[in-house]
Amino acid sequence: QVRLVESGGGLVQAGESLRLSCKAIGINFGISAVGWYRQSPGKERDLVATLSSGGNQAYSDSVKGRFTISRDNARRTVSLQMNSLKPEDTAVYYCWVSGRWGQGTQVTVSS
Repeated sequence: QVRLVESGGGLVQAGESLRLSCKAIGINFGISAVGWYRQSPGKERDLVATLSSGGNQAYSDSVKGRFTISRDNARRTVSLQMNSLKPEDTAVYYCWVSGRWGQGTQVTVSS
């Protein structure tokens, strides 16, 4: 059974950090592209960061220099380190692995 299990969301103040993690079950993780997306109320789901199986990273302009995506193939986990958080980063964050979505985790940044 294919599952993506997310963890690490929460409520923080502006300027603080959070780390999101997503563990993949039932997927050939090592050859999969992975990513994080986010969705705010009333808005579309937008790309945050992606990471290919070969290590190529891409970020949205709004998070460049603040967020870092990484993967641990042995643990079948993709992570998103979020630093210098801003209120506009508030959203539900979804991990994506090889066309499949996690359940989403809420990140709320207070000003």
